[in-house]
Amino acid sequence: MQDMANNYSAEGVQTAVAGLMAAYVHLIDDDRLEEWPDLFTDDGIYRVTTRENIDLGLPVSLIFCEGKGMLSDRISALRNANIFEPQVYCHTLGLPEILESTDEHHRVRTNFSVIRTMEEGDMSVFACGRYFDRIIKDDDVLRFQERIVVLDSRRVDTLLVIPL
Repeated sequence: MQDMANNYSAEGVQTAVAGLMAAYVHLIDDDRLEEWPDLFTDDGIYRVTTRENIDLGLPVSLIFCEGKGMLSDRISALRNANIFEPQVYCHTLGLPEILESTDEHHRVRTNFSVIRTMEEGDMSVFACGRYFDRIIKDDDVLRFQERIVVLDSRRVDTLLVIPL
């Protein structure tokens, strides 16, 4: 772990980052998706890819959104255009690992898993992997400048509609 900056202790950085992570998954799991883009900077990037693509150095993404407009469009499409079986997510997060922390940004890695519950009650592990984040302080609030979701599997068994 690098030297902690931003005028607060390493524990303060860890706590603030963990709070952002918790807000992120609770917005998704509670179906408050219209608030999800607010966790990103105006030019924030949300990308979903696979471990295989990362290992091979391939730039291919399953999802790539750049800017709050694209993030909001994704939610609008989910609500109004996409047709999919009703489902809910329940995220489980590991402790965020602060890889680098400076006055300008924090680079963070967090393991995650997502249990998906279908309308009829069937549950399954939908996704498992890591978040690689670049987080900055924007208007005195921590926001994602970049979130790369790296899935352990290259197989997604259904339409990837709800943000991970």
